[in-house]
Parts: sequence; C-alpha cells; structure tokens
Amino acid sequence: MTDERRAPPIASAEPLAADPLGRAVAGAPGPATMDPFDASCAAPIPESERVILGHGSGGRLSANLLRDVVVPALGAASPGGVLNDAAIVGVGASRLAFTTDSYVVSPIEFPGGDIGELAVNGTVNDLAMMGAAPVAISLAYVIEEGLSFGELGRITASAARAAQAAGVQIVTGDTKVVGRGAADRLFVNTAGIGLVPDGVAPSADRATPGDAVILSGPIGLHGVAIMSVREGLEFEVEIASDTRPLNALVAALVAVVPDVRVLRDPTRGGLASALNEIAASSGVGVVLEEPAIPIPGPVRAACEMLGFDPFHVANEGVCVAIVPAGTEEAALAAMRSLPEGAEAAVIGRVVADHPGMVTIRTLVGSERIVDMLIGEQLPRIC
Repeated sequence: MTDERRAPPIASAEPLAADPLGRAVAGAPGPATMDPFDASCAAPIPESERVILGHGSGGRLSANLLRDVVVPALGAASPGGVLNDAAIVGVGASRLAFTTDSYVVSPIEFPGGDIGELAVNGTVNDLAMMGAAPVAISLAYVIEEGLSFGELGRITASAARAAQAAGVQIVTGDTKVVGRGAADRLFVNTAGIGLVPDGVAPSADRATPGDAVILSGPIGLHGVAIMSVREGLEFEVEIASDTRPLNALVAALVAVVPDVRVLRDPTRGGLASALNEIAASSGVGVVLEEPAIPIPGPVRAACEMLGFDPFHVANEGVCVAIVPAGTEEAALAAMRSLPEGAEAAVIGRVVADHPGMVTIRTLVGSERIVDMLIGEQLPRIC
C-alpha cells in the first residue's frame, strides 16, 4: 500500500535553481523548495531500462540482467537450463565443456598478475568447474590506440606462460584496434574447450542436504589487490592476486570423489554470490561456519578499513566444492596434496531448511544471512 500523505515543502534558506538533471543548485536565482520525500539515498536503485555498472558485478543485478533480458532474447537459440561456468556439449562419444569470457580488468597489470595471465587462468578454471581437463583456448584482443608494444608483448608472454603452466594450448585468436577512448587500453576475450571424464557431472543444481561445502583456499586476495593498486593504497604487507589455474586441483579431487556435486570459482560477487547461486539452483539452504573460512589477515583488515564484506570480494584462484557427506576427508586430502589446495577446509553444510538462502554461524554464536552482492563494490576486477 502506498501512503499518499505528503509533508508540505520546506522553503530553502537561499534562492535555488535546478541544474540540467533537475537537482537544486545553491546560489542561482529563482525560488525553489526542498521536498523531504525526494531525498536521495546511496542504496542501489533498481534499473529496468538501461545497463549500469552494477549489472557487471557478478551479483544480483548480473543475475537479473541474464534472467530478464539476455536469456529471454535468446529464445529457441539457447537450450536453457542451469547456468554453470561452462556448457557441456556431446560430440560423438565425448563430452566437451565449452566456455567463453571477456576480461576488462583495470589496471591491466597488477600485483600478482596481469590481464593476459588472468584471462588464461579464468578460462581454464571455468572448464575445470565442470570437471573438465582443458584442451585448447582462444585469445582475442581489443586494443586501444596508444598501447605500447612493450606492454602488449609482456601481457602476451604472460598469457603464454599461464597456458603452459595449465597444460593447455592457445590455438586461435584475433586482434582488433579501436580509437583512443573506445576501450581502456586492452580488453581480452577467450573461449575454451575441455574433455569431461565419464561419471563426472558437477552442476549448480546438484547440491543435496547433508553435503559438505569445501573452500580450496583463502578468499579476498584478488579484489583487494586490484583495489589497492587502482586507488594507490599501501598496506603493511603487499596483497597480491591469487590468480592461478585450478585444473590440477580439480583432477585430484574428482579422482577420489568422482560424484562431486558442485564446483564453482567465486570470482565476481565473491563467495557469497557463488553460494547463493548454488542454493537457488539446487533449492537448498547452506549454513557456513565463520571460524572455518580462511580470510587472510591483511584482507580482513583492508575490508574493515574500507567497509567491504570479504564474502563479496572477487577471487581468481580458489574454488568451492560441494561433495557428498562422508567423502569430505578424502576430498580434503586430495586438495591439500597440491599447493593451491594447501589451505582447503570444510566451511559449512548443505541443509534442507531455508531453501535458496545462505546463512553463517558467527564467532559469537549468532546466525546471520549471507546475501548476494547487490550493487557494484569493486568495478573492473576481471
């Protein structure tokens, strides 16, 4: 119900006029009034007509963009179904995982990596989240006029090293050059294919009550690293991005737990958004244990100083694995056998209660809701 009562306008203390956006401007001639019901607020305002930065956050607005605009427009051209990190396509007797992604991180070089390495690792990891062994990827550039050959060479060499480290080949690509101001130095697009072993079928809709939720390593490093260099912030300890390939980690996991229910890398939108997507797709609840979640001290301190929730901060080198009850110890042993899984931990359980919702038991014993990222916390992080 809408309350139609409105308070009388309050006269301003000095003459006001409106700017081109209709906002009051002090010191300009002409009478104006201030309406207390028209006050602005920093909370995100739903946008149904135009794309805003928040639609690229990986959180609720991104999900709304896909649900309300992109998927309906695709219609019969898309098979529909659950939105995973990659699609599974049958080719003869083989199952191929297929994915594509675009990278627009700013700056293009940052502590711990650069846009080339990030693009290769991100593509490899999206394939790995379907249990696939990556086979080949493409690498395409949109280059802004003025980018130096030195930077382009460094980034391309970095992409090549990342591909070799992941055991995948860069087999095709493209370059386009646009005028100054039409791109932010360099945008990278990738696509990748991988082979999915028989009996392995992780998907966001397969979480079952009783399953264990495992996190492969500490969260928050990538987002805080990008933010620190972009904003010129200095911390006592340098925070570097965690960008790295996860295909070897996933191969070790599925070797001992082939029936892994869900794999997801919590990139844009962070751990909170990834788990909320899984809970909604599977129609289950998730309960986390706060003391079990590895958050590096410098990341926690940076988030507290800046008012960020570490559960919403992007990651590029960790994954969430949901495995059947009773298999978590075998899963942990396999993941901890590799450097990228050395800090793997069981951080919660899948429950039948509160389907579609993620909650967390805090250090003081209370329980609170862990919601998806709604607006845009850190733009241009991947």
